[in-house]
Amino acid sequence: MADLFTRESDRDGGDGDLNRPLADRVRPDSLDGFFGQEHLLAEGKPLRVAIEQGRAHSMIFWGPPGTGKTTLARMIASTTDAHFIALSAVMAGIKEVRAAVAEAKQYREVYDRRTVLFLDEVHRFNKAQQDAFLPYVEDGTLTFIGATTENPSFELNNALLSRARVYVLKSLDAGALAEVLRRALNDSMLGLGAENIRLEDDAAELIVLAADGDARRALNLLELAADLAPESDGARVISASVAQDIAQGSRRRFDKQGEYFYDQISALHKSIRGSDPDASLYWLMRMLDGGCDPLYVARRIIRVASEDIGNADPRALRLCLDAAETYERLGSPEGELAIAQAVVFLACAAKSNAVYEASKRAAADAKEFGSLEVPLHLRNAPTRLMKELGYGENYRYAHDEDGGLAAGENYFPEDMPPRKYYHPVPRGLELQIGEKLAEISRRNKQSKESDND
Repeated sequence: MADLFTRESDRDGGDGDLNRPLADRVRPDSLDGFFGQEHLLAEGKPLRVAIEQGRAHSMIFWGPPGTGKTTLARMIASTTDAHFIALSAVMAGIKEVRAAVAEAKQYREVYDRRTVLFLDEVHRFNKAQQDAFLPYVEDGTLTFIGATTENPSFELNNALLSRARVYVLKSLDAGALAEVLRRALNDSMLGLGAENIRLEDDAAELIVLAADGDARRALNLLELAADLAPESDGARVISASVAQDIAQGSRRRFDKQGEYFYDQISALHKSIRGSDPDASLYWLMRMLDGGCDPLYVARRIIRVASEDIGNADPRALRLCLDAAETYERLGSPEGELAIAQAVVFLACAAKSNAVYEASKRAAADAKEFGSLEVPLHLRNAPTRLMKELGYGENYRYAHDEDGGLAAGENYFPEDMPPRKYYHPVPRGLELQIGEKLAEISRRNKQSKESDND
C-alpha cells in the first residue's frame, strides 16, 4: 500500500515537485517550520514530545481546514519507528481498511513492528466503516490517527473515542499566517524564493484577512497573486490592488453541515437572549457573509421569538414571521434587512421563557400521569346518548359568570392534582399577565373557601 507521507527530502526534486500546489510543496516536515497551535506544541506539551520522540499513540486531530492536521500526521509518519499507512475517507472504503489491517498484521508478525493508520476526513466514514478497524485498534494491531473538521463526539464511535486522545486545533491568527507567507516567499527550493517576488505589507494583510485562519487558503491566494503580479524593477510585485483582486469574493468559514454552522447559530441565539443587539447583528452578518441561507436564519429566529420572548412581547413572533415573508418576496440582499430588523427587535425586547418552561413541565406531567380521563363536565355532548351519560353536565360557561370567570372551577383530570406550570416574568406584557393571573388565583381561592363554609 502506497505511503502518502514520504519525507519531502526523499522525493525527486525536479519539475514534478514544482508543479504541485504551493501549499503542498512548502508543507513543513518539522516543528521548526510549523506555525500556530502553540497550545498543543509548546515545549513540554504531550503532542510535541510525542512528535520529537517518534512515539505515536492513538489520536484525533479536530479543527478547521488549513490548521495543520495532515501536516502533524506527516511529522509523526517521518519520526515514528512504526509502519505507517495513510488513507483518505473520501476515497477509501471497507476494502481499503481490510487491506490496511492485513498489511498491519503482516508487519507485526514478520517484522515485529506496530502500524500507524492515518485516516484523513475520518468523519466521512460511517459507523459501520469505523467498526471495520475498531477491533484492531483495541487489540493494538493498529495505532489510529484521524483528522476531521467535524465534532468527533457526533461523528466517531464512542469505543474509538475512548481509545484516542482528541487534539483540538485552532484557526491560525494573523501572526501565524504572516509567518506562513514569509516562509513560502523565502523558500528557494520548493517555495517562491527563487522567483524574486515582493509582497507588499498591505497586500499581505489583505491575503491574511481573506485566508480567515486557513494556512492552505493563504498559500493558495499567495500563489495566485504571484502568478498575476506585474514586474517592476526586475521583481514581481504583489501590490494591494493585486491582492484585492484575488481575495475578492472570499467567504468567511461557515460549514453548512458542521461545527461552525451550529456554533454561529448558537452565538446568534445567545446574543439575542442576552439582549445585545450589536452582537446579534454581528453574528447574523457573519452567517450571511459565509453563505448561510437567510430563510434558515428566519426560521431560527421564529423559534427564538417563542422560546426567549414569548408573551413578554407577542409582537416579536409576528415580526419574525413578517421578516421571513419579506425575504421570500424580495430575496437577497433587500430581504435580509427585514431579518436584521427582526433580530434587533428580538434582542431589545423584554425576555421571557415562561411559556417554554411551562410547556416542558406540562409535557413531563402528561407523560407521568398517562391517559387520564377527561372530566365529564368538560366533555362536549353533541348526541342524546352522550347527554344521558352525563357529558357536559354541570359545566359552567365562563362568559355567563361574574367577570367572565368561573371561579373555583377545576379543569384538570379528577385523578390529578391541579398544577401551576406558567409563571409569567415581571417584564413586558407578562407583567400585566402575571397581575391578571394573580387576581384569578385570588378569586378561585375565595370561591373554594366560600364553598367550604
